[in-house]
Amino acid sequence: MKISSSLAHLSDIFLLPFSVTVIIPLWIYQGKIDYIPDHIIIKVSGVLLLIFGLCMLSYTIFLFGKIGKGTLAPWTQIDKLVVAGPYQYCRNPMISGVLFVLSGESLIFHSTSILIWTGIFFVFNTFYFIIIEEPYLTKKFGAEYIEYKKNTPRWIPKLRLFKKIYL
Repeated sequence: MKISSSLAHLSDIFLLPFSVTVIIPLWIYQGKIDYIPDHIIIKVSGVLLLIFGLCMLSYTIFLFGKIGKGTLAPWTQIDKLVVAGPYQYCRNPMISGVLFVLSGESLIFHSTSILIWTGIFFVFNTFYFIIIEEPYLTKKFGAEYIEYKKNTPRWIPKLRLFKKIYL
């Protein structure tokens, strides 16, 4: 990766996941406690969700840079369709990682407000993928994306993974 693309990658990481998982939840939360019970099991579950989400998010961002030769931002283009790692099980594991992080935060801070933000983020992304991203990827990658889309669910992972067959 060139220096300029590394800087773009870092700025995209700050602009998107950091704002969605840190800045907006802090703005929403502001120290107020909502209706999720403050219990140790709930907090531990939240920490586990948060860690899993951060690992998923980090790995998928890495794959976008290494395989796709692009960044996670929708305003940058990838050179190659990424169908490795978690992308073999569902089409949007990066956003799934963000959803795990947000769900974990809602449990850690026992905040229904953050949980509502998680739902809004999910609905917004679902519409974005259906209306904008999937038609764009179909146009850009053609039959390769159509085959991937046919064999890989948008959100709920399949236990049988998608294997790209090279001829």
